[in-house]
Amino acid sequence: MMKPITAGEQGFVPTILGLLILVCAVGLCSAAEDKNGMGDVAKDAQDVAKDAAKDAAKDIGKEGAEDTKDAAKVAVPVKDVPEPRQMSAPREVTSYLIRVPIPIAGEVDTRLKAMIGELLERWQDTTGRPTLVLEFSGGDEGLQRASQFERALSLARFLASEKLSRVRTVAYLTGPVRGHAVLPVLACEQIIAHPDAEFGQAGLAEDALDSTVRSGYVEIAERRRTIPTPVVLGMLDPQLVVARVQTQEGTRFVLPEELGELQKEAAVRSVEQVFPAGQLGSFTGTELRVKYNLATHLVRDRLQLASALQLPAGTLEEDPTLGAGRRAVRVDLSGPIKSDTVNWVERGIREKIAQDQVNFICLVIDSPGGSPTDSMRLAAYLSGLNPSEVRTVAFVGSEARADAALVALACDQLLMTEAAVLGGPGARRIGERQMEALSTAVRALAATKGIGWSLPVAMIDPDLTVQRWTRPGTGEVRYFSAQELAEQEHPEDWRAEGEIETGNGLQGREAVELRLARFTVADWADLKRMYHFESELTIVDRNWAHTVVEFLASPRIAGVLLFLAWFALMVEFSSPGVGLPGFASAVCFVLFFWANFLHGTAGWLEILLFATGLACLALELFVLPGVGAFGIGGALLIIASIVLASQTFVIPRNAYQWSQLPKSVFMLAAAGGGILAAMLVARRLMTDAPVFRRVALETPNEQQLEHLRYHEALVHLDYLAGQHGVAITQLTPSGKARFGDARVDVISNGDVVPRGANIVVVEVRGNEVLVRALDNA
Repeated sequence: MMKPITAGEQGFVPTILGLLILVCAVGLCSAAEDKNGMGDVAKDAQDVAKDAAKDAAKDIGKEGAEDTKDAAKVAVPVKDVPEPRQMSAPREVTSYLIRVPIPIAGEVDTRLKAMIGELLERWQDTTGRPTLVLEFSGGDEGLQRASQFERALSLARFLASEKLSRVRTVAYLTGPVRGHAVLPVLACEQIIAHPDAEFGQAGLAEDALDSTVRSGYVEIAERRRTIPTPVVLGMLDPQLVVARVQTQEGTRFVLPEELGELQKEAAVRSVEQVFPAGQLGSFTGTELRVKYNLATHLVRDRLQLASALQLPAGTLEEDPTLGAGRRAVRVDLSGPIKSDTVNWVERGIREKIAQDQVNFICLVIDSPGGSPTDSMRLAAYLSGLNPSEVRTVAFVGSEARADAALVALACDQLLMTEAAVLGGPGARRIGERQMEALSTAVRALAATKGIGWSLPVAMIDPDLTVQRWTRPGTGEVRYFSAQELAEQEHPEDWRAEGEIETGNGLQGREAVELRLARFTVADWADLKRMYHFESELTIVDRNWAHTVVEFLASPRIAGVLLFLAWFALMVEFSSPGVGLPGFASAVCFVLFFWANFLHGTAGWLEILLFATGLACLALELFVLPGVGAFGIGGALLIIASIVLASQTFVIPRNAYQWSQLPKSVFMLAAAGGGILAAMLVARRLMTDAPVFRRVALETPNEQQLEHLRYHEALVHLDYLAGQHGVAITQLTPSGKARFGDARVDVISNGDVVPRGANIVVVEVRGNEVLVRALDNA
């Protein structure tokens, strides 16, 4: 016999379930931020790109003239302009960006030197000066203090060595750079900073300044002279006072001893204190550039960085395989792009990165386009891969038309054959409303890739007019639509040179000249030679697991699984114990969540919500029947888990998400259909189930119904005539008597009948029953 549940246990179980519901609520709020965050990315990125473009135009307009002699003029095919002379595209990449991890400790300097050494080998036969950008993104104060002087000095000496004399080294500061991480910045010949960056406090981790540390900083400062030596010492030693003086020969930064000598010579016009005594010197990015002219440019993103360095947009490469070796795979994307195609491509890449630590992905595209929303989904996934860990290269040998062009442009590099076509008309025509939403997403994608958005949008929108624009005095060339031109800080500074033909797509050489593609190659074998692949790459292809997951996660099959799961569960409730229907229901639920988990739409949150919902329902049925709160709460949690497991967002915020919402509604309908069907089929059996006897009345059979109707009539006591009974109260003269199992109000014939006396019914008049005592007869 089952042990009865005590009051204490009944109080403990709801408490545990309440905690589980609280955990689910917190997770649901977090999921809402994560899933809906993507819905707002397009808008936020568009605003950021707009502000960045304005700041870049303003800054470049002031400072770009000094680098005009290095500007590269790229010829493109335009209307009403003579066709440019065809020039073969260079094969080598001459501008790279490497992220410098902070703290500079352990093997960081060795790894960075190996990466730069590999670049030097690639640049052996390069004409001109290649550009190497070192990005310093900073970190919290604990990380800044952890940089080791010996490691930082080793890297700084390498950067300032004769080996890198033919390379233009640029320190790009995007966040706070303090401690000994300052040393490699000093070793670069040029500093470019974000306005909010911070630079200085080199002696942050030094309790007592060692002469070796001081000499190391002086050595690097004197070798490069990017930052004056007195300023460097002021960032290292808090006891020093650093001043900026104006002399007849110009502006100088001096220490007190030198300042005294200059004042004796009466050569000082003005004195400004830069660092007072008692604190480590530090600058913001704006102070570095505007106030002290120690940085060459202020930029807000990589698009502005490329403009500041007079590099074509999108040509600043980041290669995570440097110094680590390439672990490469090939992914073939052919035919129309559909949802299931994108799903297996994403899943295949994700598995290779997680299981094999792949860092180089070559996407071979031969597609006329297909579903614009799915193409944009794949493009967003590819552009979202960490560029410091994975490098993506797209190869278009034949065509990447319409929305397929977005997938190609989302990769870090795009290579095409000369006859290949990028963009233009494709498999499907994109509607006006869908085009608007897609254009917004493409603009966000362009901002993350550090390129202008007009040409990528023109690959899918034949009605968008793009022109070639140049800025006189700087030689800068950009490709703007009228809207993107209006977003620039000073649109009047740009001069139009002709319209770009994009209506029928772009061939390989045209895409290279417009800086959408990086190189042209003859074929796949030529690409392998270019990247030094001696053998064939491992091909990521569909396997039986991908096929099974796609089959089970498709809306129709997923709906059938939910229908069967709930049908079997309700049938299980109609009989005691755990039987075949219960097992079948569990299998269907597991298959549903497993398929959606691998499909990428469900996570642990959805599974937790579902499990907690079932626990709440079980509590309502078995522990606290009739309460209602746990039953309603459990049902809502189960509904939420099914909806979230069927989509990648919580609340639809754009056209694509609204188009996916009916699938989630279909899943709910399938679950509800399974419950309704089970209730209709097993209606007669369900009241026999022990579970439902506790929460619902048993349905009477026909014989029981007739008996109830007979006894519930208003006046129907004729059957008592002549029957014998017992007075259960004293009859004075009315009272109560028992006839068999029935208790009836009776009236005596006038005599007082004591309690317990035997009586007999003399007459029945409607609802009046007349009796007499047998002892008085």
